[in-house]
Amino acid sequence: MAREHAVIFEQDLRIPTDAFTLEGFQNWVDSDDFPETGRIDFLAGDVEVEMSPEDLYTHAVVKTAIAARLSNLIVDEDRGEVYIDRTRLVSPKAGLSVEPDVVVVLWESFETGRVRYAKSSVEGRSSAIHGAPDVIVEIISQGSVRKDTEALPARYAQAGVPELWLADARGDELRFSIQTLRDGRYVAIEPDGEGWLQSPRLGGSFRLLRHPARLGHVRYVLRHRP
Repeated sequence: MAREHAVIFEQDLRIPTDAFTLEGFQNWVDSDDFPETGRIDFLAGDVEVEMSPEDLYTHAVVKTAIAARLSNLIVDEDRGEVYIDRTRLVSPKAGLSVEPDVVVVLWESFETGRVRYAKSSVEGRSSAIHGAPDVIVEIISQGSVRKDTEALPARYAQAGVPELWLADARGDELRFSIQTLRDGRYVAIEPDGEGWLQSPRLGGSFRLLRHPARLGHVRYVLRHRP
């Protein structure tokens, strides 16, 4: 029997009709039909599609700066793992299958079983992370403001992710927040007098800065204070 499809207008992306359940969506993710580019997320029955490339100056370089510093703090100090690009997080409890911008998992979360790797259909490979990572970072994009600031935080909270970082570099004012999970909802950490934000999960405090660079470019730096 021929497989039924629904059609999304952007780049004629074809979404299987059974992909509007978490199980069906995951089957699509593991199939050869799933696109290798773009970001496609499942949020409680909705399939969110972003096929446009990341903006280099307000998204890609911001993500790189944050991921690089977190990798230095977490991976180099052997505290856990840091994942970017095509890392899928699955939470059946939250009806969630998404690709966050940056994911941090500490070793104790693996050791306690709060986070685990999902097995891929390809032997020896893992296809996703299941559970609640310690920290998720999302860089707000022009085309997904509601998703990044409302839909995803609500689902991450339901999944039990302890800490959510949001960065917004689209305007003249660089915005950066650290939010901690309390009573099922995220509460923003108040900055100190110098703008530092404490991270309960990772320890120490952080600031995201933007500086002019050569050739009219800008440079983003994530600072950490123990």
